[in-house]
Amino acid sequence: MRVAFVSETVAQHRGTGATRRIRRTAEALADRGHDVVVCCAKWWDGDHDSFEQDGVTYRAVTTEAPGEGRFAVSLPAALRAVDPDVIQATAADPTHVLAAKAASLVLRAPLVVDWYESPDTGDADDPRWRLAASVPDLVLAPSETVRTRVRELGADGEAVRVVPNGIDVEAIRAAPSRDVADIVYSRRLDADANLESLLLALAELRDHDWSAVVIGDGPERDVYERQVRDLRIEDRVSFAGDQPLENRLSAFKGAHVYAQTARREAFPTDLLRALACGCAGVVEYHVESSAHELVEQENRAFRTTSEQELTDALVTASEMEPMDYNGNFAEYDEEQVLDEYLTAYDEAEDRMSWIEPAAVAGGVLVVVALVALLVVLL
Repeated sequence: MRVAFVSETVAQHRGTGATRRIRRTAEALADRGHDVVVCCAKWWDGDHDSFEQDGVTYRAVTTEAPGEGRFAVSLPAALRAVDPDVIQATAADPTHVLAAKAASLVLRAPLVVDWYESPDTGDADDPRWRLAASVPDLVLAPSETVRTRVRELGADGEAVRVVPNGIDVEAIRAAPSRDVADIVYSRRLDADANLESLLLALAELRDHDWSAVVIGDGPERDVYERQVRDLRIEDRVSFAGDQPLENRLSAFKGAHVYAQTARREAFPTDLLRALACGCAGVVEYHVESSAHELVEQENRAFRTTSEQELTDALVTASEMEPMDYNGNFAEYDEEQVLDEYLTAYDEAEDRMSWIEPAAVAGGVLVVVALVALLVVLL
């Protein structure tokens, strides 16, 4: 099967939850023997239009930096050159989805949109986003939280599926344990990190015996380091910065509790890894975070909705028997998740097969006209 991914920005440009998910999926498909092409903005040096890395071919739709506005115009021709069996686009920009749909109809290849992030406030009133949610043959979301938001944009509920991020269960079982801290927090330290909730709870527990490590970096790190000093817990909280996956897994294996307090999280992959590593989980509920979905049926995890509940949950979690592997999360193994993608591609093809040829021709004209209008408005 030839799969064409559409994403102007990829992990080689900037590592985000969405771009890392694209890369993992593309490379996993290539490892299974599928022909994978990622249509993106150019990120490699040299004057060649394509570049192969880890079994995946990256094809330059534009040579401009992402966001310059020409990607949607050039995308249909790039996809026609690839001639894919299925197109999987991200929902980073609605015009890209519409351009991919135009190519999808011409090429008779189903369009699957991997909608990773919840739409921002106000998107429901934007006709571009509502159209982007309704034109794909199938929409994939990493969680029920994101799925609900996409449906609120007008997507057909029957055409939205949840496909979570996968984890390497074999690597988790094989990871050595390293005694870094009792409590671990792991996430980019940005405006949504909400690390202050955990720090305030830990300060309330200063008479208990605990140590904590914060893994990750970002624009708010200085703020949180200052808060740790202000709370006078700097001797018990360390900041490790960004760490490779193998180091994070070892830290999870050696820790007792993993805390997740972020306000916004499409899918908390490190929380999932930590739970699989045997950590007891403490999750602070937020409406724009899907973290609570991972712990709703797990007896070694707690969902909290207040500062006091968070503090109490940290104490209870720390008293649980230690584990170094939790088989309850084996269903998230990356091989099983890849099978879900392949099943989704088959379903998208079946859904597209119901479209009559006349409707396809009319749809092409409508979508192309819309893309042209949107490009003019950019």
